[in-house]
Amino acid sequence: MPDGIWNVTMNTPMGAQTGTLTLKSNGGTLEGELNGAQGSASIEDGKVDGNALSWSVTAEQLAMKINFSATVDGDTISGEAELGTFGKATFDGTRA
Repeated sequence: MPDGIWNVTMNTPMGAQTGTLTLKSNGGTLEGELNGAQGSASIEDGKVDGNALSWSVTAEQLAMKINFSATVDGDTISGEAELGTFGKATFDGTRA
C-alpha cells in the first residue's frame, strides 16, 4: 500500500535532491504531490499495479515533464525518474 507520506532522495545529475512524496491510491489510480527545493507539483497519470507505481509531474521551473516508476516494499520506496534531456535519476525513500 503506497498511501502516506514518504521522505525521498533523488540522485540527479545536479546532485542529491531531497523532498517529500504524498501518495493516495484509489483502486488502480494514484494521486498525490511531490514537494522539494524546486517547489511542489501534483501527480499526473498516476497508476498502481500491486507494488508497482508510475506517475508524472510537470516541473514548471525546469519546463519539463518527469516520468517516475517505483516499487513499494513495506516502508521503503525506490525507483527511477526520466528527466527528459537530463537523462535518468534513481530515487529511494522511507515512509515518514
